[in-house]
Amino acid sequence: MKKIFSVFTAVLLLASCNNKPAETETTTTEPTGTAVTYTVNADSTSVIKWKGEMLGVKEHFGTLGFKEGSFTVTGGALSGGSFVADLSSIKPTDSNFDEKKGSTPEKLVGHLSSPDFFDVANFPTASFKIDSVSGNTATGTLTVRGKSNTETLTDIVINETETGVTASGKLKFDRKKYDVAFDMPVKDMVISNDITLTVELTGKK
Repeated sequence: MKKIFSVFTAVLLLASCNNKPAETETTTTEPTGTAVTYTVNADSTSVIKWKGEMLGVKEHFGTLGFKEGSFTVTGGALSGGSFVADLSSIKPTDSNFDEKKGSTPEKLVGHLSSPDFFDVANFPTASFKIDSVSGNTATGTLTVRGKSNTETLTDIVINETETGVTASGKLKFDRKKYDVAFDMPVKDMVISNDITLTVELTGKK
């Protein structure tokens, strides 16, 4: 009887071991394929569209050009890159101006270029360097007025063709983290701390 019980116990233990759930492995998916590096076309086909808002009053928006840049695409997905924007190319494209009250595009450019905002005379460029990419989101280092912080480029779309590539993405940052600290002296006129950028690039091999 003891012998039969021992055999029965061994069978149960063996069955238990064989039915043990398989261990799962965690893997990280990275872009696969040939890496292709493109040079940004520093002309009118590559722009940064910017938007700033005076809360509850009005907003201004416009464009900004590039001095230089390059980015790498692997398997149809962004995998790296860096860009340098030309802050002397600030151009408003909205119509929220009133010349009778002294509000003109030229005055806005002058104010945005002054030490109140981007201090273009001392800091003529801004840059973004990609540190890592996950899906259609890239994390990188944004530098404005000599201040650097980690920011996120989202909604990235890449379209490769035989002759080149187009790429786009969105970036929102808090201007005060970069000493772009001007505030309206009027209590009821508040400038949003957030600046929204839409990056649109064309590139060539």
